[in-house]
Amino acid sequence: MIKNYFKIAWRNLLKNKGFTAINIIGLSLGIGCFIMISMFVIDELSYDRYHEKADRIYRVNSDFIFAGAEMSMAVSSDPMGETLKSDYPEVEDYVRLYASQGSKLIKNGNEYINESKVVHADSTLFNVFTLPPIIGDTRTALKAPNTVVITEIAAKRYFGSAELAMGEMLETGDDNKTLYKVTAVIEDLPKNSHFNFDFFFSMANVDYNFGNYLSANFHTYVLLKEGTDYKIFNKNFKEVIEKYLLPQAAEFMQIKSMEEFEANGNKIEYALMPLTDIHLHSSRGVELSANGNIQYVYIFSAAALFILLIACINFMNLTTAKSSGRAKEVGIRKVLGSKKKALIGQFLTESTLIAFLALFVGLLFVWLSLGWFNGISGKEMLMSSLLSPKFIIFIFLLPFIVGGLAGAYPAFFLSSFKPIKVLKGTLSTGHKRNTLRNFLVVFQFATSIILIVGTTVIYKQINHIQSANLGFNKEQVLVVNNSGLSRETRQSLKNEIEQLTAVKSASFAGFLPVSSSSRSSTIFSTETVMTESNGFNMQYWDVDYAYVETIGMKMSEGRNFSRDFGSDSTAIILNETAVKLAGFQNPIGKKIYREKKNSDLQVYTIIGVVENFNFASLRENVGGLSLKLGNNSWETAYRFNTADVNGLLSTIENKYKAAAPGMPFKYEFLDEAFENMYRQERRVGTVALVFALLAIIIACLGLFGLATYIAEQRTKEIGIRKVLGASVTNIVKMLSTDFVKLVMLAFVIATPIAWWFMNKWLQEFAFRIDLHWGVFVVTGLVALVIALITLSFQAIRAAMANPVVSLKTE
Repeated sequence: MIKNYFKIAWRNLLKNKGFTAINIIGLSLGIGCFIMISMFVIDELSYDRYHEKADRIYRVNSDFIFAGAEMSMAVSSDPMGETLKSDYPEVEDYVRLYASQGSKLIKNGNEYINESKVVHADSTLFNVFTLPPIIGDTRTALKAPNTVVITEIAAKRYFGSAELAMGEMLETGDDNKTLYKVTAVIEDLPKNSHFNFDFFFSMANVDYNFGNYLSANFHTYVLLKEGTDYKIFNKNFKEVIEKYLLPQAAEFMQIKSMEEFEANGNKIEYALMPLTDIHLHSSRGVELSANGNIQYVYIFSAAALFILLIACINFMNLTTAKSSGRAKEVGIRKVLGSKKKALIGQFLTESTLIAFLALFVGLLFVWLSLGWFNGISGKEMLMSSLLSPKFIIFIFLLPFIVGGLAGAYPAFFLSSFKPIKVLKGTLSTGHKRNTLRNFLVVFQFATSIILIVGTTVIYKQINHIQSANLGFNKEQVLVVNNSGLSRETRQSLKNEIEQLTAVKSASFAGFLPVSSSSRSSTIFSTETVMTESNGFNMQYWDVDYAYVETIGMKMSEGRNFSRDFGSDSTAIILNETAVKLAGFQNPIGKKIYREKKNSDLQVYTIIGVVENFNFASLRENVGGLSLKLGNNSWETAYRFNTADVNGLLSTIENKYKAAAPGMPFKYEFLDEAFENMYRQERRVGTVALVFALLAIIIACLGLFGLATYIAEQRTKEIGIRKVLGASVTNIVKMLSTDFVKLVMLAFVIATPIAWWFMNKWLQEFAFRIDLHWGVFVVTGLVALVIALITLSFQAIRAAMANPVVSLKTE
């Protein structure tokens, strides 16, 4: 029986080559897109799940609100982990990661390499995370100072192999040229990890004022014991705050009680976040890497399902449209004794066979497109991942699911024909069938319109970000890393390069208005005695005299720092938000105060106010910021004015290499660093555009096939109309009008849905575009034009056919 089903199905597919080709192409594109997006989604959902204890590992997050300034961070204080372990038996272990240094220069032969995948870690790192060793004892590897654990790829880069690296020394390019002993080599970390370091240095080498509960510079992870509910455990943090944090805060600030502190609109809060939630649910300050976004997973998952549904709808539409051609076959089979169940099996076999053929073509499409898809999505997915047991089962079942989904309605519809009516030639096309077909066409184009609107809005928002008035001039600024250079060398190079005619100004710029740059915040007050009512928090940047000019900021009040004023050593410049936080109406000349633990009161005089500028992502409102004179010289910014950028870059590189042989020349342009903050949105926009176009192509394939068969059904009608004097234009209009109405209905349905989704997405940005009606109108017109182009080819062909040919059989 089954063999007979397949034999007949194969004959029918070969008999209707055009019908088969359209179905296979549409389904293969749908299946290929579905598989690729599924690979993307599964990869996103797999982050950090390779750790054996992943379900018990949590990160300590910090949330602070003080005087209107809000900070949500992925870090906490350095004693937090030890406190939780010692005070609460539910905590089995903890580990801290300290990544504030950003990168290290590591000597390789006679040259230094600037390694960015570096971190300091507690010796308990391997008790919490699953980082399998290749050689060495990870239980003791990081206990002693001047020790380091490296990955296999780092071992090969510096020593040739893991075995040769064991026990060897790595020299870092800091001022002391510190030597670290390699005490273990571990396997390379998987790509699906929210942190991906190659060098784990001992925490004992961190130069830090340990024991400060008011700091927030350590990524702290705790391992809870089996059966512990982390949401219930979070209630313990209130006790930690009152027992440890408030006493330290009271040393420099008057806080009567936590209740009064919170009553003034302030907040101090800590909470555990599951390790497996970090990648998709965390976008806090000081993340260890750029995380994903669960909304994009939802969007892509929905897009995958919709594209597959559009392809299945094509199959259903084309099969039911061609039903009259199979009607006599069904009638004869029923007369000869075929049961409805057997006929359903026959038609489902045909649809499943088409789905299997489409699967093979779809897999070929994935194989050809995966490299390109990885490039635009930032992934490193491999075809070999499809060979995992779960994926193989999924791929094997996919044709049956698609075949059943696409073929179910046609199978039941065709098998329900009455043999007497069919053989008499009185089979009605049926209003109900046309209604369903129209609904499916509307669904296809509504989905396509939503995808196009989403893509358009994403691109408009990215362009808005790139062209927005940021409050500083990001163009033509070169930022050079000074790691490994002495302070004297940094100053000498800056002075020398500043004399080049192409260089307008130069500034030591350890702090930059991009999210990847360093950050430093502190608490000030407007009175000598700080309380929760007169205190406020803001960014606190050390800059030099040329910083404001070099970065291209604008003064709204007062003046910039000047060497003509010796008192500027205690002067400070605020941005407009900081002035509001302080509550000043006329800020110039006013005093603000900063008190540190075990130090004298620091008094600053406000000499100027800069216009607000975005020193973080445009997703956030501009926070309070202060500039004071200092010498954070780990980076130097050069504002230039020349068309020969490569020539200037070569000149500066030569000067750096001459001054510091063996040191790497690392640089970036400020505008590129700014644009990198929105790399994820740009990738999402590109991926969305591609899948929107594919959805339109698949929908148009179905529309083309549908128009073809409807034109065939109305061949004699067209012939009669032409004989009676109808023009080609009239016939094309007749054949297209119904479909145009459906596309317009799809636009009416899709518009509010697209508006709701994209308005919700835009809420993530503090600076965003308005959803203008023109976006929806243009999208609707594009969909309409595409549909008309698709229809016109077949409609014009049918209208220009010789009526004699269609009527000679009458």
